[in-house]
Amino acid sequence: MNDGFSEIDDANFFLSKDGKKSAKKELNATITALLNETKFDDNSTACRFPARKAWLKEQLDIKEFPEVRCDEYDSILKRLNPKSATIVFPSAHINSPASMFGHTFLRINSGYKSKLLSYAINYAANANPDTENGVIFAIKGLFGGYYGKYSLLPYYDKLKEYRDTEQRDIWEYDLNLNEEEVLQMVRHIWELNGTHSNYYFFTENCSYNMLWFIEIARPSINLRDHFTYQVIPLETVHAALKEDLIEESSYRASKRTILLKYESIIEVKYIKLPRKLVEKKISLEDIINSSEIEAQQKMYILEAATEFLEYSFSKNDMTKEQYLELFHNITKARATFGKGKKLDIKTPPNPIESHRAIRATTGFGIRDGDGIGFLGIRGAYHSLEDSSYGFLRGTEIEFLDVLLSQTSDKTKLENATIISIASIAQRSEFFDSFSWRTKFGWDNNYINDKSNFFATLGAGFSWGNDLAYTYIMLDPLYYYEQKSVFGVGSSIGVVIDKYKNTNTNFEITQRFYDTSDKQILIKASQSFRVSQNLQLQLSYDYKERYFNDKKENEQTYKASINCYF
Repeated sequence: MNDGFSEIDDANFFLSKDGKKSAKKELNATITALLNETKFDDNSTACRFPARKAWLKEQLDIKEFPEVRCDEYDSILKRLNPKSATIVFPSAHINSPASMFGHTFLRINSGYKSKLLSYAINYAANANPDTENGVIFAIKGLFGGYYGKYSLLPYYDKLKEYRDTEQRDIWEYDLNLNEEEVLQMVRHIWELNGTHSNYYFFTENCSYNMLWFIEIARPSINLRDHFTYQVIPLETVHAALKEDLIEESSYRASKRTILLKYESIIEVKYIKLPRKLVEKKISLEDIINSSEIEAQQKMYILEAATEFLEYSFSKNDMTKEQYLELFHNITKARATFGKGKKLDIKTPPNPIESHRAIRATTGFGIRDGDGIGFLGIRGAYHSLEDSSYGFLRGTEIEFLDVLLSQTSDKTKLENATIISIASIAQRSEFFDSFSWRTKFGWDNNYINDKSNFFATLGAGFSWGNDLAYTYIMLDPLYYYEQKSVFGVGSSIGVVIDKYKNTNTNFEITQRFYDTSDKQILIKASQSFRVSQNLQLQLSYDYKERYFNDKKENEQTYKASINCYF
């Protein structure tokens, strides 16, 4: 309940017809139903709502509830054997707009040694962004056009979905909840399992509902008070850390990370062999019997082929029969070489050490010889010019980014970005990734010096190494400046992001408009990460302008401080 009004939208969850909007009526209906059971098996009120019954026993000291037999609930409770809980954060999915914020769900840890035998509490929209129209998907998600469903399912299945199929690294944050608190969480998910609520991307989303479960387990904390107009998955982990709930964290590498590691240790002249083996362009004998390839490299090639085979099967690139045959043959061949070197994957920066979502900017500079000041605010979340420490490389997603400038004689809107999303995904031997970006709002990059409404959606390719990545993009664009203007921009850029505390960005763009005008834009920046939530940035912007058919060049040198909170 939130101020007496339930956020559950499924009528089956309530015992009172007015239960959604009246906590008092639902409480009275629950007490009445529990004290006057008409069924004494799995269909009884007590078996359907064990969390309510436990709460009433504790708060109202009611002891005379009728005895009922809850075989189904007792069976799942025995199977779960709940001991502790963990927040699980699958990082961003680089080519999925719906998943670029990441995701959070809860894992209920049992007494079993292996975490793979645990169960996951999940809340997700009943939508498939891969098959639905992207624009419709975004609009429906923003305005509650989907139901979100609660589910309790094996943790192993969620790992396969996020780590293997969607290529997302997994971070696990163990919570310091005791067994009784975790049990109360389990009771509550039992009541909600299979029910639904309206799903909103920015508010009542996966992460928001996980906050509810943690608060139910430990009512003394108020995690939801950390948020007002948005609930971003990574921000919920920050909130849990701030409330001293996190004991320790651990990392699970995705299939993508594992394959990229193999790409770095297989010799260049052999790097195409794992994929060729899976695609049956070469035979196992070509590798096994080669006198040129030394034994350890053969092991790496076969191991990488196995990983790529599993990835290809998860993407439905082959039938199950083809997969099983190849898997058996490759793993059998690998076994003949015995034990090799263990794959050493370095743990990347922990996302909870990254900057927070909201950014405030203040700065000063020189524009065409005159002094100029800047003041800005961004609602969320991360840009390519922010410190990439703790974020997925090449991703950007910004909402409500406003920047104002002040000179001696006027205040000007530099930009007002409604949304900006970029996925600069580097191509490799194993991944034929494409890059894309979209942005719309108001900016002053057009050939005049006004702030005009614009929209753009472009695509391209990117390549990189440990030091940096470069990209080329083609961006169709639209401006409205008293009339509609269409154009296209071609860009080449580079980002140097190897080092923890510095980011270097450079991009040059050539634009062509349907008015026959041409324009060159250059932007460069050097950022310094002073602390987790403080950044110093030096930047340079060059823009070609046209006034009364006369070409002029505008140059801006700027120093700014970015504070994140």
